[in-house]
Amino acid sequence: MNNKIKKSNITIKELPADERPREKLLRYGCQFLSNGELLAILIGTGTRDRSALSVAERILAMEKTGISHLTDCTPEELCRIEGMGIAKSCKVVAAIELGKRIAQSPREKRYTVGTPEEVAALYMEEMRYLKKEYFKVLFLNTKNEILSVENTSIGNLNSSIVHPREVFRSAVKKGAAAIIVIHNHPSGNPMPSQNDLDITRRLCEAGQLLGIPVLDHLIIGDGVFISLKEKMLM
Repeated sequence: MNNKIKKSNITIKELPADERPREKLLRYGCQFLSNGELLAILIGTGTRDRSALSVAERILAMEKTGISHLTDCTPEELCRIEGMGIAKSCKVVAAIELGKRIAQSPREKRYTVGTPEEVAALYMEEMRYLKKEYFKVLFLNTKNEILSVENTSIGNLNSSIVHPREVFRSAVKKGAAAIIVIHNHPSGNPMPSQNDLDITRRLCEAGQLLGIPVLDHLIIGDGVFISLKEKMLM
């Protein structure tokens, strides 16, 4: 019991760096923090006698239901906890409301791509008239749904420079299971250059090492396209 009381008097700054909620979040991610630690980050500061983590634990102990009771809490109720003023209470209630709205918002429709024709149909009109080479990366999940699309490189009239480092940094960050790359030829002729083939080879090698395969590389021309996968060029 005395150990618990003693621990509640410790400020967050007095905790070892790897035990402080904010530092843990930055180092390991939100999923590694307890409910109390997440709440402590919102609260920010405690009192002279209690750390923000201790205040958070008292809020969670208000009801036997634990964290779920926060969905109905009002700022006035939270203000009854020592260390919680109106500003902190409003911040917690606002964060809970944001969480509710995110949970209730409809999921954005994701396109599933299974063939080169389906990919080309999505980006042909956007890319066929571009005056410079744009190199796009489609980040896919395990169901071949497009998680997001990113312009990784914009080149000059004849070429774009792309490095596997930029492509796969984003792929790892977004948790992609695979990628499809696309770029356009402003000339309108989608025939691949030696540079296109070299870039594709490097991307495939990097993807194999990282476990994020490159499923295809499409080159968009003026109303026509070439799939390097279909042409067995990758």
